[in-house]
Amino acid sequence: MYRQATLGDVDFITGDYLAEVNLANNAQAWRNGKHPGYEPTAWDGLQQTIDVIAQKGIRVVINGGALDPKALALKVEALVSEKKLNLRIAYLSGDDLYPTLGPNMPTTKDELRHLDSANTSTIPAELTYAFLSNGGDPVPMISAHAYLGARGIVEGLRRGADIVICGRVADASPVIAAAWFWHDWCETDYDELAGSLIAGHLIECSAYVTGGNFADFDNYDLDSLVKPGFPIAEIAVDGTCVISKHPGTDGFINMDTVRCQFLYELQGNTYLNSDVSAHIANVNVEEAGKDRVLISGIRGSPPPPTTKCAIFYQGGYEAQLLLNATGYGTSKKWDLLEKQLRHFIPADIMKDLETLEFQRAGVPAQNPQSQLNSTTYLRVLSTSRSQSAVIAVAKAMGNISLKHFSVNQSDISETINFIDGPNKISTFGTGHPPRYEELDTRDNYDPKDPQLYTCDTKQIRLGDVALGRSGDKGGNLNVGFFPKNPRHWPWLQGYMTKDRMRQLIGADWHDSFFIERVEFPHIHAVHFVVYGILGRGVSSSSRLDGFGKGFLDYVRDKFVEFPVDIL
Repeated sequence: MYRQATLGDVDFITGDYLAEVNLANNAQAWRNGKHPGYEPTAWDGLQQTIDVIAQKGIRVVINGGALDPKALALKVEALVSEKKLNLRIAYLSGDDLYPTLGPNMPTTKDELRHLDSANTSTIPAELTYAFLSNGGDPVPMISAHAYLGARGIVEGLRRGADIVICGRVADASPVIAAAWFWHDWCETDYDELAGSLIAGHLIECSAYVTGGNFADFDNYDLDSLVKPGFPIAEIAVDGTCVISKHPGTDGFINMDTVRCQFLYELQGNTYLNSDVSAHIANVNVEEAGKDRVLISGIRGSPPPPTTKCAIFYQGGYEAQLLLNATGYGTSKKWDLLEKQLRHFIPADIMKDLETLEFQRAGVPAQNPQSQLNSTTYLRVLSTSRSQSAVIAVAKAMGNISLKHFSVNQSDISETINFIDGPNKISTFGTGHPPRYEELDTRDNYDPKDPQLYTCDTKQIRLGDVALGRSGDKGGNLNVGFFPKNPRHWPWLQGYMTKDRMRQLIGADWHDSFFIERVEFPHIHAVHFVVYGILGRGVSSSSRLDGFGKGFLDYVRDKFVEFPVDIL
């Protein structure tokens, strides 16, 4: 925060401090008075930067308030008073639905609607509703937070707030709010709001768009990527934006870094927020100078009537036993070890295990040059509601499981709150979107007229010709690809079909999964959502790559038949 405030001119500083897991990890401790509720790093940043914020007139909107935005706002207000700075502090509330939905999880599936339930092509995984199978006893809820949009923040800014502390607003909402307020848009300027939503999406993950987690990083000077600078979104009155960064900071911004980050954690070709639905099929990405990329072509429409609600509960216990073996006969060693473990786990314990998986990672190198090259791993994962059952397999390790459900936006009472003195808080309701628009069936299609190549082919790795990004959406995984060379787009478009994706997933494919495919022709990208592959999702996925971040390079490392004539 301090670097962004001091290295150049900015009008707003926004910050995304939350993943779903932050809230769940700290919720119990916060309710028991053993955690402050907010993210300590958010407080650290404000302490370091508050003088510069006041001096330069920078507005700040962050979601570092986490479980208790009021608590952080009070600390900031005390700091501002101590320093005698002319700053007005506000905090946003309304996202915490635990008082409404808690203290226990539902006892039937009908009480909450799963986020993917509107998609008739996919069925939530078996363990999605694991909280229902608890012998008739209710399962305590840990936390329930709805993802808020930008309107409450805008209300605060319009009423004079310099710093707005939020809890679980959507990652891009602070950026939408900044542009909405700055350009004085109305709430039905959907194209403009949608453009700012994508601007927020591009800069929400710190340095991802400036070279961090970049698929093509290995073709650049690694020294330039050691400490990449954070990005800046310059949002125009029409909603188009230029992504840039402070001059002199490390990292870089080009069409490839922007396209990679654009493809991150999408929902197909419609990106949803509580205030607007962004239609992104015709997105355009253009170079606009050194470390400057222009994004346009985004269109908007009213938001859906629901918003995501992340709900956590005590799922029980999880443990992993990580073992390694080296060299000759490794496969047989793992065969024997699995037989031994299954033999010595008592039958009554086995019945109490929800999950017992033996996951083999790696293949020993042929003619290895070092022991490391010859070493592979076996990951034994066990989960159970019974601590003793998990201890019987490995050392017990508590964890909290995650599920996303949707709640009606109209049921949320969102307020903006101002600290107007030591014992005075002024509260204003922020209302709801003027109208909603139910979601249509998601687009899902293979290429209509794929280009055929009749020349000879050569085996190459897909990553030699394609870049992209992958990530998680609860229990679902998204992955997008685009060619390094624009001339290869017709080949990639025709090659990357739904059937091809099933083939590339390989042994991890299960017939319960479902694939959606769309294209972004203006940026030469094809995008997939694979429903169900991450199982319970995030904190309780049984996959080693539970967040889906490494899936892209797993697929890029596979060999494909590529036409020699265009290689």
